Amino acid sequence: MFVAKNLIFAFASILDITLTAYMWIIIIRAVLTWVNPDPYNPIVRSLYAITEPVLSWLRRRFPLMAGSIDFSPLVVIFAIYFLRAFLVRTLFDLAARMS
Repeated sequence: MFVAKNLIFAFASILDITLTAYMWIIIIRAVLTWVNPDPYNPIVRSLYAITEPVLSWLRRRFPLMAGSIDFSPLVVIFAIYFLRAFLVRTLFDLAARMS
């Protein structure tokens, strides 16, 4: 049973780190839109390639524009925060309760 406990704990830890990193990538992309970076920069292109599938899916489903302000990064950050607060904590608690 300790193997399942360690597996769930490891999965929850990896999920937490992945969600945190993706949240920071979304934040960096949102800040980059304020400074108008070079679109041919490889770092900017990779940030867009990583974040655009999620953001474009959200923009197609919900009208999140208010004038020229795009609220889709904010919605993604809230969703990530919810997943970290609910799913990751649930997995940690599940692992802790296993004996």
